[in-house]
Amino acid sequence: MALLTHLLACAFGMGSWVAINGLWVEVPLLVTVLPEQWYLPSYITIIIQMANVGPLFVTLMNRFRPGLLKEVAVIYAIVSVGVVSCLLLAFLWNHTSLIAGTSHSIPFLILTFFLALVDCTSSVTFLPFMMQLQPQYTNTFFIGEGLSGLIPSLIALGQGSGISSCTNVSYKVNTTTGNETVESTVFHLETHYLPPNFSTLVFFLLMTAMMLTCLLAFFFLTRQPRVWELSQQHLFPSNIVLNSFDHILDDGADSHLSKGWSGPKDPKGPGDILPQKVSYSLTQLTLIYLLIAWVSSLTNGVLPSVQSYSCLPYGHTTYHLTATLSSMANPLACIVAMFLPSRSLTLMVLLTVAGTGFGAYNMAIAVMSPCPLLQQSQWGDVIIVLSWVLFTGTLSYMKVMAGVILRSRSRSALVWYGVLEQLGSLLGALLMFPLVNVYGLFKSADYCNLPCPA
Repeated sequence: MALLTHLLACAFGMGSWVAINGLWVEVPLLVTVLPEQWYLPSYITIIIQMANVGPLFVTLMNRFRPGLLKEVAVIYAIVSVGVVSCLLLAFLWNHTSLIAGTSHSIPFLILTFFLALVDCTSSVTFLPFMMQLQPQYTNTFFIGEGLSGLIPSLIALGQGSGISSCTNVSYKVNTTTGNETVESTVFHLETHYLPPNFSTLVFFLLMTAMMLTCLLAFFFLTRQPRVWELSQQHLFPSNIVLNSFDHILDDGADSHLSKGWSGPKDPKGPGDILPQKVSYSLTQLTLIYLLIAWVSSLTNGVLPSVQSYSCLPYGHTTYHLTATLSSMANPLACIVAMFLPSRSLTLMVLLTVAGTGFGAYNMAIAVMSPCPLLQQSQWGDVIIVLSWVLFTGTLSYMKVMAGVILRSRSRSALVWYGVLEQLGSLLGALLMFPLVNVYGLFKSADYCNLPCPA
């Protein structure tokens, strides 16, 4: 029964961000077809942040009209919207419309908004719902959330999306000198995109199947025995709840949880125990929330907008590997956090500083595009891929441990985790959108025709 619940929690967590993560790994193929081309990542980023109206609405409703929204009904609604949006996207993703004489992929952008609405709202509903289950399933949920990036990446690897080669193309040029016209042949390298192993239609249908899996997992999770753990300390005086009741664990429940807990062992006591409750001051909790907002702004808002600019100068293969392997780093970090947990605030700060350093390198390379450092060296390819993987891995581990710490306090602490996560993402996206789309700070690169000195 415990194994089944772990599988259900994992599948449920997988549906939290699978749709948007699927869009990101498919971007190398989408930009070859959609009229937005390499501006598409910044469009996706800002649309995702516009979708924060979802978590904002849920938060305000439960602050001023507590009990009006039913948590289970909200989750059923948003996951169902995700299923329908993925299905429609499979058939409408390449349809375009003219606006002010310019072609835009309006159906794609609208459906992206609904998918983002689902995923953003999941930040303030999915994790608080997990408070109803025993504590050991929280890490499993985070692993599932990480798989929402890994599985689409593996599918994109099998698809071969965005893989290209440089083709030598010749064309005739007539040059007139005086009364004589000379015809000459000019050779020119052009980027030729290889056809994918299966279509974008099939890819989005697979994303639809994953959202359906999440919906079914949630259906069975709502039928699992529920145990509520109420903390005596709260960061905020008013709790945000979604029509649920907090029950204090009695001795029998504690005994039941102790038998079911299979987490890391305490060297000074028995192996099967509940996670140790650690008291944190207001200053420490404020630091945790600030770290969450900062890390989310980097991972969800700032750096995704410039990933193509930092990787394309090294070639489409490098960009494809970066997008895929950095997505794989997320679930790997969650698994490491499950077996090597740490509640050290010092470690969290150090990981944040390290991840910010890797992000700064990625940003610097993006600013240098189309002629970044070590462009003609294989070391440049290796370093940029490793930098993106370590950037994702270190900050993902930090976010998981912040979630574990807040989960041990109260349900409202997890809700505020989601709120600060989305707030940070929003601020990061609002900062980057004008820099990319208005001021043109970043220059796109055609690897086959780079205007760089050899």
